Amino acid sequence: MRFTRVTLFFIAFIIALGFYQLARHFLAEVEPQTFQATEEVMVDTANLLAEVVTLETCDGKPDTDGLRAAFEGAHKRRLEARIFEHLKQQIGMHAYLTDSTGRVVFDSEGGRREGLDFSRRRDVKLTMAGKYGARSSREDEQDSTTSILYVAAPVGDPQQPDGVLTVFKAQADVLPLVRERQRIIYLACGMIGSGILFLIAAVFLWLFRPIGRITEYARAIERGERPNKPKIGIGREVNTLARALDSMRDALEGRRYAERYIRTLTHEMKSPLAAIRGAAELLDEEMPLVTRKRFLENIRAETARSERLINRLLELSAIESRTRLDGAEELDLRGVVALAIDHARSLAEAAGVRLVHGSPEMPIHLRGDAFILRAAVTNLLENAIDFSPRGSVIEIGLRAQAGQAELSIRDHGVGIPDYAREKVFERFYSLRHLAAGRKGTGLGLPLVREAAELHRGSITLHPADGGGTLAKLTLPLG
Repeated sequence: MRFTRVTLFFIAFIIALGFYQLARHFLAEVEPQTFQATEEVMVDTANLLAEVVTLETCDGKPDTDGLRAAFEGAHKRRLEARIFEHLKQQIGMHAYLTDSTGRVVFDSEGGRREGLDFSRRRDVKLTMAGKYGARSSREDEQDSTTSILYVAAPVGDPQQPDGVLTVFKAQADVLPLVRERQRIIYLACGMIGSGILFLIAAVFLWLFRPIGRITEYARAIERGERPNKPKIGIGREVNTLARALDSMRDALEGRRYAERYIRTLTHEMKSPLAAIRGAAELLDEEMPLVTRKRFLENIRAETARSERLINRLLELSAIESRTRLDGAEELDLRGVVALAIDHARSLAEAAGVRLVHGSPEMPIHLRGDAFILRAAVTNLLENAIDFSPRGSVIEIGLRAQAGQAELSIRDHGVGIPDYAREKVFERFYSLRHLAAGRKGTGLGLPLVREAAELHRGSITLHPADGGGTLAKLTLPLG
């Protein structure tokens, strides 16, 4: 995933760099191209005005009255010309006219240039020499926005002109159009680039985020957790991958599950079967009646142990094989606990232990599997009974607070040693029972833990004040 993120970052960087270079190229061309277009129009205008002046020239002296009146009238006009986003309201073009010696005889800007010698100006000099005359000069050398574009045309014979007519226009008049085109380029490149980057981000979120969730899902399975299949959107590819992973998980877990339980069942059944076989073989020999009864009692005890071991394995396998509560229903935890107490009451009476139960008046509603929860509570009660001394009391409490239901079972036995507090949740790890004098199956507490995790709850064991052990089963309400 890190490599993918780095790759996407470089792709986005390259795209951004490419659009930056593209925008830079376009922006660099906007101003020159705009001024070229303006100059092309000014060439036409200069030659048209020069032809008009030529027609009004008499004895080599141009008539400037008509030209002056035309420019004065034109500059008095108020325009409403909408050129794209630019509103043009007045004429921005001027002209001056020189005689054959290069002296200015007409200037449309209030006559401020009239009488000046422009024979050395590039526009006049080149035109008088029969060439294309144009120049760009600044009014203020320190300010580039004061540049003025001059374009000249010959009056009369182009090879031996009677004068030069130059039209000029401030480049600042064209700059709004340049700025507008630059804005459009910025906007277009920004929108296209943002769209592509958004598409890349969308692909990343649509494809790689689900893959990240699937990866976390696989890691949770590897840690032995029971995660729900993640919600990964509507992408067909990632959903197919998630379903395939889920199916593979079920298949592998089923295979490992069967192998593990066959192995553990075989191992755990060796001891009671060997004891039963040994006792049965000795019964064929002559022995006192008391000894015979002791061997028969051993056979009964080992048979009961084997039966309990198999029942616990079946219960645990029924829970461990499930990854989620498919058949969860609304139930009242008080009823589940009451049934478990009734089931364990006969065992408590045989062990000489009294069960004290305090139940709240209000229902404790939660969603879960009644069979699994009853099995978990029953195992907690049986575990407390096995480690309680004769004549003691087991206190059972049930309450709901802060969005959770809490079942507490407190016995008055010797308690769990510190070294065994975490190990007791491992399969087949068991301490010696106080009443029976032998170890249990080691499957009760693992079953409780599996049931709690399946219901998104927890089970904890703590030393109780005054001795004994306090078990707390916590389950979410609702």
